[in-house]
Amino acid sequence: MEEINWDDFEKVALRVGTILEVLDFPEAKKAAYKIKVDFGDLGLKWSSAQITRHYSKSELIGRQIIGVLNFPKKQIANFHSEFLLTGFTDTDGYIVLASVERPVPNGSKLI
Repeated sequence: MEEINWDDFEKVALRVGTILEVLDFPEAKKAAYKIKVDFGDLGLKWSSAQITRHYSKSELIGRQIIGVLNFPKKQIANFHSEFLLTGFTDTDGYIVLASVERPVPNGSKLI
């Protein structure tokens, strides 16, 4: 694994946001949702996420997630993803969301 220094880590804008809306994304090649997240003063942002295996739309609403906000927008089918939703793969290769243990203000930076 390549080592990075503190300055490299600080460049990654890992921020907390609350999921406000979840839509189906039938145009995606793999099963995914379109997710709208409130990042506080950083605004409302959309992303797509292949998390349909472990999460229903209704259970995602109100959940706090960790997103990377300083990647360039990425076009997925007819949709522009504005941030990267973070998570880990389980033993079957499905995504399990990274999240916070207790509520924190939207937009808070992971330090």
